[in-house]
Amino acid sequence: MPLTLQDVDRFETLRPRLEAIAYRLLGSAGEAEDVVQETFLRWQAADTERIEVLEAWLTRVLTNLCLNVLTSARARRERYVGQWLPEPLLEGDSMLGPAGTAEQRESLSYAVLTLMERLSPHERAVYVLREAFDYPHREVAGFLGITEAASQQIFHRAKKHLAEGRARTAVDAAAARQVVQEFLSAATTGRTEPLVRLLTADVVSVGDGGGKVPARTKPFEGALAVAKFLRGLFKPAPSKRALVGGSPEIHVTTANGDPAVVAVVEGRVVGIMCLEITAEGIAAFRSQANPDKLRRATERWAATEHGEPLFRAL
Repeated sequence: MPLTLQDVDRFETLRPRLEAIAYRLLGSAGEAEDVVQETFLRWQAADTERIEVLEAWLTRVLTNLCLNVLTSARARRERYVGQWLPEPLLEGDSMLGPAGTAEQRESLSYAVLTLMERLSPHERAVYVLREAFDYPHREVAGFLGITEAASQQIFHRAKKHLAEGRARTAVDAAAARQVVQEFLSAATTGRTEPLVRLLTADVVSVGDGGGKVPARTKPFEGALAVAKFLRGLFKPAPSKRALVGGSPEIHVTTANGDPAVVAVVEGRVVGIMCLEITAEGIAAFRSQANPDKLRRATERWAATEHGEPLFRAL
């Protein structure tokens, strides 16, 4: 039977939740949108009268579509030019989904999205559905076609893998923003020492240019190496202005709930640097410069008020 307008409205009511699940599972807003649309088409072709609980049915279909994408993505990312990082989402983006609890905020953070790349597709699915969306293991098991005991085991294994990469204590939002301000002040002095004092000894800096924007294929590691790189990054140069099409305006905001530095040229987001800030100092810089992964951020930037930039770079 063809869908009625009421049917479509029911789906559209659930679309933000479905997109938020798919984004956390895939780390890509574009892929999340595609999978949600495919879920809609599957529903359109189904015998809707036999579907008892629409949200559960859609979530099961969506999750299994995401598992297929994750399986094929592993091969694609092996061929990816340079480092692969998730697509960051700016503050207020509806695809960020629920962030009311500490567990939801943790699952959404850019650091954890990056770490989730080390999980198997099933580990990632169980972790996201249980931790971020609070589905009981009984339902998660039904979505994935596994036993409830298996879902519990997979969840604990996924939590263990992620905990191994996040052993430090984070700081609150106000303290983190102050650290970002201090970082930008230090980065623009042209001196290395002020930067080093803000970093942990084992800090890392990784960038994703996707082969379209120059980015180092290996991360910078250690306070001195990262400080030297950042000092050079914020040093003005005509070649940098030519590369991005002008002098970027630098703003401080949040991406995926984390402190972030955003570079904007004539309304176009050309880079997002997400900072992982801990009680010991800045532990990581993860910079997204691949233009394919900044389109949604640019759309979001154009639709919101963001105030005056802190300064112009390059």
